[in-house]
Amino acid sequence: MLTNEEISLNTKKNLSQSLKKLIQKKKLDKIKVSYIVEDCHINRKTFYYHFKNIPDLLKWMLEKEAIEIVKQFDLMCDYKEAILFVIDYIEKNAHILSCAYDAIGREEMKKFFYQDFIGIFQVIINSTKKELDISIDPQFEQFLCDFYTEALASCLIN
Repeated sequence: MLTNEEISLNTKKNLSQSLKKLIQKKKLDKIKVSYIVEDCHINRKTFYYHFKNIPDLLKWMLEKEAIEIVKQFDLMCDYKEAILFVIDYIEKNAHILSCAYDAIGREEMKKFFYQDFIGIFQVIINSTKKELDISIDPQFEQFLCDFYTEALASCLIN
């Protein structure tokens, strides 16, 4: 028997899959909640129980996928592999990310990427410190994390 949490997560996943499917056919601003609920065979109330609107669903979908990507990082011991994994994800989902960019804007996309990349660069800096057997001033370490995270996020958005 599924718990309420599992049912809710499954519903959200179905809604996000429907949105992905519809984005391939229409621009995001032309997609209506009625199209999504019709595709999922649920009622509008169910959609609005889980999400405020379509951009909210889009944001949840991207965040959920980002969590899956971050889980993959934990399995990867090579930071280069992790960055290439992210770039590959972005290339495969360019259309959806472009729609998200149009819906939420540059700054929100930057925040979105920033949250994911900051952890990668913290791991890179820590492993480099161990490898070289050096210590770095914590403020400079934070500067490096911010700098490289901002740079990668901006490059990917551009």
